[in-house]
Amino acid sequence: MKAAIYNGKKNVAIVEKPTPVCGPHDVLLKTICASICGTDVAVYQHGPGTGHRITVGGEFGHEAVCRVAAVGEQVTDFKAGQRVYPYPLLVTGDPKRAGTMGAFSEYILAPDAKWNVGLYAVPDEIDDRSAALVEPFTVGTRAARRSQPQTGENAIVFGAGTIGIAAAIALKEFGCREVLVCDLSDFRLEKVHALGFPTCNTGREDLKETASSLFGTAHGLDGAVANADIYLDAAGAPDILEQFLSMGKIGSRMVVVAVLAGQRPVDILRMTYAQQSLIGSGGYFPEDVRDVMAMMASGKYNISSIITHQFSQKELVAAIETASDADHALNVVIKY
Repeated sequence: MKAAIYNGKKNVAIVEKPTPVCGPHDVLLKTICASICGTDVAVYQHGPGTGHRITVGGEFGHEAVCRVAAVGEQVTDFKAGQRVYPYPLLVTGDPKRAGTMGAFSEYILAPDAKWNVGLYAVPDEIDDRSAALVEPFTVGTRAARRSQPQTGENAIVFGAGTIGIAAAIALKEFGCREVLVCDLSDFRLEKVHALGFPTCNTGREDLKETASSLFGTAHGLDGAVANADIYLDAAGAPDILEQFLSMGKIGSRMVVVAVLAGQRPVDILRMTYAQQSLIGSGGYFPEDVRDVMAMMASGKYNISSIITHQFSQKELVAAIETASDADHALNVVIKY
């Protein structure tokens, strides 16, 4: 098989490797479509340690939809041809390989495969390219869930990438009245607007004014602020936490899912007086997979519209370079 190997900063190779062979309880998966994650872009552009723990010299990629290619002699629950979502944390049998499942390779071996553990059935209503986005959508959905959204609340999402969009959709599905999505890229914000969300380009628009106009106002420590209950950081820009602390209303909460958020100074006393919450979110759980499958299968949102580019496996480097350009690309997929 052809496998993509990560060799360090701006160094990716497509090599020939033996196709994995099923043991008695294993399932061999043929990759149909894979999506490029922001962490894949980060380690490609900046080197190891800047995204998922991707091993130099190893396979990588973790967002995919696959088809069962072969099964072990004692496997009875799976059949060749079934379309599945490989759950990165568990599909390879090694949780440390959640970010290096091998989605950029032609085949993935699922040892001791089990339904709804390492592999999930993909509903027929979800097309192949959209199904490749299940993984980032579960990350966004988990972040939205971590905010503990209540019916009728308002939310601000920073970052109009795939995870930010997924979080915005999940927040609406969980009952939020309005969800405002912020970014610096008009290209991405146009895609978000087409999905039905109000947007704000924080590079040239005043977020406080935009949010107050959309949500109305509420009481903050320093006076009237936008009536936003939830702030969700899927961008990682240095000033986002500061914006939350300065314009968050009493009792508001912020979820951080951005992998590049890094270390930030926090005025704990101010948060205490304002009774605000700062919440971390990473990864996903089976309930998030369930909810994402239902959201995608419903057809309520045109998920495939956020896929802006498609490449072949041999064009992986060009695909990652393209995904690095937020002004001209949103989600980039590899079609096998």
